[in-house]
Amino acid sequence: MIEMSVNELEQTPVLIVGGSLVGLSAAVFLSWQGVPVVVVDKHYGSSPHPRAIGFTTRTIEHFRQTGVEVPASLQGMKPPRRARVESLSGTWLEEYPWSPGGKGSYGADQSPVHAIAITQDKLEPLLRERARECGADLRLGTELLHLAQDDDGVTATLRSRDDGHEYALRAGYVVAADGADSPVRTELGIERHGVGPLSVQRSILFRAPLEEYLQHGVVQFEIEQPDFTAFLTTYSDGRWVLMLPDDVELTPAEQIETVQRAIGRTDIPIELVTTGRWKLAGLIADRFSQGRIFLAGDAAHQLPPNRGGYGANTGIHDVHNLAWKLAAVLSGESDPRLLDTYDAERRPTADLRHDQLFARADYKAFLTVDTPDTPVLDDSAIELGQLYRSAAVLGADASLPPAQLPEQWAGQPGTRAPHQWVRIGDDKRSTLDLIERDWVLLSADERWAAAAAHASAQLGIGVDFQQAGTDVEFDDQEAFEHAYGIESTGATLIRPDGYIAWRTRVAPDDPAQELTQVLGSLTAAARADSTEN
Repeated sequence: MIEMSVNELEQTPVLIVGGSLVGLSAAVFLSWQGVPVVVVDKHYGSSPHPRAIGFTTRTIEHFRQTGVEVPASLQGMKPPRRARVESLSGTWLEEYPWSPGGKGSYGADQSPVHAIAITQDKLEPLLRERARECGADLRLGTELLHLAQDDDGVTATLRSRDDGHEYALRAGYVVAADGADSPVRTELGIERHGVGPLSVQRSILFRAPLEEYLQHGVVQFEIEQPDFTAFLTTYSDGRWVLMLPDDVELTPAEQIETVQRAIGRTDIPIELVTTGRWKLAGLIADRFSQGRIFLAGDAAHQLPPNRGGYGANTGIHDVHNLAWKLAAVLSGESDPRLLDTYDAERRPTADLRHDQLFARADYKAFLTVDTPDTPVLDDSAIELGQLYRSAAVLGADASLPPAQLPEQWAGQPGTRAPHQWVRIGDDKRSTLDLIERDWVLLSADERWAAAAAHASAQLGIGVDFQQAGTDVEFDDQEAFEHAYGIESTGATLIRPDGYIAWRTRVAPDDPAQELTQVLGSLTAAARADSTEN
């Protein structure tokens, strides 16, 4: 075998390991920003098991920004309803609220979009198509054998499952979205913390004509019988899944019998589709990055299924956070130190969601040790009201709570830029539509236009100035200023991922100097003047 030098190897700026939801989302978010990516996955397509269903408001905002068109939910716009029953056709004992307080809107009133129920096996093809449209190189049926990292990049050894051919690929950075058992995380020696393993679950996916039991709008059923408990839900497309809280392999005949028991009838035709086996656990990686390799999705945080949709959605939010930072570093707009903020911002978010999940009734019973009572936060606080603290945010100190209702933040740096309906020309749009690939500076004071141009020219960073009241017309200018926490001369600086990085309530004496200094600090863009090696 002829050894090749690093310079002779096939090159890519970013290698994504794992071609499921999180890996595909990373491919979309990066390639949409013009970053060439290679995605490798040992599988040839989506799992026959639908797995995740339900993608939250913030996730749909990310997809909307990057041109992923998700079809309307088959279960409607309202949160799904859940009931505790003896069996599907037996006694219905009570209906539970979807979430604490019974709201479960995940901030839909604070967004131009709403959560959508779509199965993972239906969403993944949409992400593949969009990633390819944006130029991503998807290599399905390709296994990662090894990663070797050095100061200048990462060399991956890959193998094609079609012909067994092994080859090397050189990447600037690696995103490891390779699942809860992540070989990449294991190879890096990164440990995990959290509640830990809970149980191993089995599931039976089947088709059956059970539409008559959906007439009340309930789509999830907790089955409770003296010696039998299970969870039954529909995907609203003719498919149902029965989840069993034990690790027992059943024959096809036993599967039919178990489904009949959950239904409470034996006269319904049942078509078995597939089965599943998965580990229920609450585990968070002790760090989300090592050198040029970044963990995302289940590789970074294993969170059991819950009514908040923390698992897949949290992973998609991970790679949206990481994508603009990789794009900025690879383009030379930002110093590589910006990438340190990925762990600083996303790991506390995962810890918060882990703690919130085990503070709720669904999983509180799994705790085996006494823990301090964790106050249960509203869904919209967790979904749209989390706070980032890092070097990529100015003005988010330790005295602030990790999350609260989005309207309570009033433009606080480190939080998502508030949505408000505006008019841009003849179109009704959202303030979120102002955020594309560049930084956005928003103010009613025209002096900030020159400041944005100066900072952009000095630092080589794209800054899009939008003047409230002129470029962007608000129905209520005072409501805009209140939502963003600024006065008529103030300004707010929004990152490409839609988070507020900095604001000033009133204009300083020299807006151009202030903005240039701030933006340089946020991106570590003053690297050219640094004496560091």
